[in-house]
Amino acid sequence: MRNIGNLDQELDTVAAAGYRNVELIGAHLDDAVNVRAKLDARGLKASSSHVSLDALRTRFDTVAAACKTLGFTQLFMPAVPPAERDADGPYWSALGRELGDYARRFAEQGIDLGYHNHHWELKQKEGGKNALELLFEGAAGSPLTWQADVAWLVRGGVDPKVWLKRYSDRVVSVHAKDIAPEGQALDEDGWADVGTGVLDWHDLADASRAAGARWFVAEHDKPSDPGRFARASFTFLNSL
Repeated sequence: MRNIGNLDQELDTVAAAGYRNVELIGAHLDDAVNVRAKLDARGLKASSSHVSLDALRTRFDTVAAACKTLGFTQLFMPAVPPAERDADGPYWSALGRELGDYARRFAEQGIDLGYHNHHWELKQKEGGKNALELLFEGAAGSPLTWQADVAWLVRGGVDPKVWLKRYSDRVVSVHAKDIAPEGQALDEDGWADVGTGVLDWHDLADASRAAGARWFVAEHDKPSDPGRFARASFTFLNSL
């Protein structure tokens, strides 16, 4: 929704589409009191938020306080800096340990911290394991959760149902997004409104629930018409 304009316009659009819960981004945590007021005015609640790795490292207490102000308990670190996305295996193992430590600290305050994947974590590293496997191994024994972005798993070349089942002890949320048929929606980077693309979301919804997902977060990385995406995706997901 970031391309609509300001936050008021974004929230008006999703509320009009039928949503009653929204996932926030890190910038919203920096203005928690104001954002909470805007949500309340529209009858909206925050289900969760993304947060940068830098914010976790430098503003941990501020982030925790913002979660409480906004009234949600699911927080996800969505991506490492672009220059680090092709880092070697030890980097990802160390990141898993670091996020696991943050997850323990957040758990003491009733907040779940998790990781959100893209496709680059599916690239194999030395030793035959990929970055996502190494990250979760590094976080072993910690309460680090997972927000599985199903369409990015598909673009990374893996079967999302296999991975959802494999890490069902960590799954608490999924990004529900769809992929357009090959050669279509090129102006939207090949993404589609949920339920209009090639992914079988009836099947994936069942697999996501079975793995432990408590939220389905409608997402499209580059919609040409954010309002259309919001309406169509809500109608489909609500039908499930």
